[in-house]
Amino acid sequence: MSYFDLNPMDRHARDRKLIKQPHLFLVAVFIMAFSSPGLAFETLGKQAILVDAKTGAVLFEKNADQRMPPSSMSKIMTVYKLFEALKNGGLSLTDTFNVSEKAWRKGGSKMFVRVNSRVKVEDLIRGIIVQSGNDATIVVAEGLAGSEDAFAGELNTTARRLGMTDSNFTNASGWPDPDLYTTARDLARAALATIKNFPEFYHYYKEKSFTYNGIRQANRNPTLYRKLGADGLKTGHTRAAGYGLTTSAVRNGRRLVLVINGLPNAKARAVESERILDWGFRVFDNYALFQAGETVTEAQVWMGQQGTVPLNIRQALVLTLPKNVRRQMKVSVVYEQPIPAPIRKGDRLAKLKVTMPGRRTQGIPLYAGNDVMQLGLFSRLGAAIKFILWGESG
Repeated sequence: MSYFDLNPMDRHARDRKLIKQPHLFLVAVFIMAFSSPGLAFETLGKQAILVDAKTGAVLFEKNADQRMPPSSMSKIMTVYKLFEALKNGGLSLTDTFNVSEKAWRKGGSKMFVRVNSRVKVEDLIRGIIVQSGNDATIVVAEGLAGSEDAFAGELNTTARRLGMTDSNFTNASGWPDPDLYTTARDLARAALATIKNFPEFYHYYKEKSFTYNGIRQANRNPTLYRKLGADGLKTGHTRAAGYGLTTSAVRNGRRLVLVINGLPNAKARAVESERILDWGFRVFDNYALFQAGETVTEAQVWMGQQGTVPLNIRQALVLTLPKNVRRQMKVSVVYEQPIPAPIRKGDRLAKLKVTMPGRRTQGIPLYAGNDVMQLGLFSRLGAAIKFILWGESG
């Protein structure tokens, strides 16, 4: 598992753990008893990744960077471009796109649009998400970019912008093509970006059925029909790729994103996705240690008009941890003591270090919470004499 960790503690307990080491470092240490992680896990999927949406922690991965055919899961990117156009104001849900003969003739899963008809954008969104319509994706591609080839180029540009560094799109639907590929990690990035950037449109992903042209079709996403808290995103299946799913679920305010591919059948897709999501919610949790701008501790100051300066963290620190290993946490604030004045607010003064057995130590910078002016000449002389005689700093 890759992530950076912290253990939440009662504020008063944190304060009681403050330890001074004069003339070396000031260290605030929180140490809990050791327990074994026990995080062994396996899946039938050939490629998989499970990510905490808030922290970006990877809870589980298997061949997550292995190139694979995305099949219809690549439709997440086509819908992303639709949502982007809607949010930017260049498109509305009531706008319509023309259905070309190419779109009408497209095989595979279909929305069943009529050639030379015009289809509302909102219907196309549902036709792609719920019905997985290959025909609908071509209508969108031609409507937004003029041609499917041009639209594929836009998909690749957007993918790079989202950090999808090992993906290449050649069409709008995920239709099999030797040059069309992605990875589980990249699909997770696409899903996370969709959820984060388009909260006003994301609700379409949880719709279970849609009727168009007199034909009712059900959403193929198996997690929507189980009590998993799932609200998206997209299934996929081709002979080369096997059965796949990019899904997301929320429980108790915590969201996970799962991508799994290469499963042998639809039943395995349903079983494995439920099993992995349950495991992720059961074994892990998020722990908030510090809020953005919070003072972590006070640092001693040398030759300053104040004896201490607050050390603040700029961003909220929320960590995803296995529930049974959070007591292994060790958190320390380290800086050379004392810090000489003058100090300006925002100066980088210290580091918050987070360590846990078997995991990489994390370092988060801490900054001065306010200015500390230097003492005047005679006051500095007095402070120096005190230090020489009695070892007092300040």
